[in-house]
Amino acid sequence: MKSVILIVFFLFNISCGHSQLGGENTEPPSHDLFDALLQQHVDEEGMVDYKGFIRDEENLDKYLRLLSERPPDRSLWSEEEQLAYWINAYNAFTIKLVIDHYPVESIKDIGPSLKIPLVNTVWHLEFFEIGGKPSSLDEIEHKILRKEFEEPRIHFAINCASVSCPKLLNRAFTADKLEVQLKKVTKEFINDPNQNDLERNEISSIFSWFKEDFTRNGSLIAFINRYANSPLDPNTKISFKDYDWSLNE
Repeated sequence: MKSVILIVFFLFNISCGHSQLGGENTEPPSHDLFDALLQQHVDEEGMVDYKGFIRDEENLDKYLRLLSERPPDRSLWSEEEQLAYWINAYNAFTIKLVIDHYPVESIKDIGPSLKIPLVNTVWHLEFFEIGGKPSSLDEIEHKILRKEFEEPRIHFAINCASVSCPKLLNRAFTADKLEVQLKKVTKEFINDPNQNDLERNEISSIFSWFKEDFTRNGSLIAFINRYANSPLDPNTKISFKDYDWSLNE
């Protein structure tokens, strides 16, 4: 048990460090290519046609090279441009990871697992580069998106290729539409009865794992109620649903 705690503590500290990823004098890339791929291979329910992405792997790789070569300049890019970049990067490289190992039943089958929630080496795999530096999905999520931006709605925008994840939006995120898109994915996830049974006060484990992100400006229930069609009683006792890591296809 002690060794497990030490492993969790070690990986937690790695995740909470500052990222060195970024660029200088770069311009935000166009996300049109990814947008077209998403519209073609992701349905309205967020289910992904990974075989279709395999057929279009050349175009996906072209977009990923664009991301790798033009990382955000934090001093020049707007916050919206940076957020759109990192959200799309997380989603696009996740798709790449899956199709490189396809067929798989779960993203957690890619690489050995420590069998601990949220601690799995698949997210620590440095299988791509940003600005010439090796990177991982874990670094984008925990060292950049969660560390640099006070935006809890990113948890409904990034997709971990699993059934219980917020569905993958079939459009690329863009700076000019970012606020509308973040509201859309948040509202859809919170009101999706497959993800959150608000009548029974049973909500996604995402709200447990990342509770600190959702409670910076109030309670967890207060955050949920900002988007819920049927608000929860502020004094209700909530429970968290089991997570389904099956591939979202």
